[in-house]
Amino acid sequence: MFYKSTDDGFKSVLPGVKIKTLVYGDKTLISEFRMEKGSQLPAHFHPSEQTGYLIAGRIRLSIGDEKFEVEPGDSWCVLSNVEHRAEILVDSVAIEVFSPVREEYLPHNLS
Repeated sequence: MFYKSTDDGFKSVLPGVKIKTLVYGDKTLISEFRMEKGSQLPAHFHPSEQTGYLIAGRIRLSIGDEKFEVEPGDSWCVLSNVEHRAEILVDSVAIEVFSPVREEYLPHNLS
């Protein structure tokens, strides 16, 4: 599977948070998140391990008991079933990989 970058296809999943799944396979899925200043990803957990990379912006990320102010070029890993949340400090763009695939992020489930 190949993906040619476009600005189309983003879906709102929370106020100020849009997602687009770029590519996926049997075991992994990669998504782009665009998040507006002041928006939040509430505390949650899921069975997928999640690794991320901040392309632009700044977010305050909490993973379990740890807090980190993420800046462009920084990355993170959230292990399976560990609670995490994020506060978006400035408009931000992140890329995240999930394994196993988060079914709710498959393109046909985001429409």
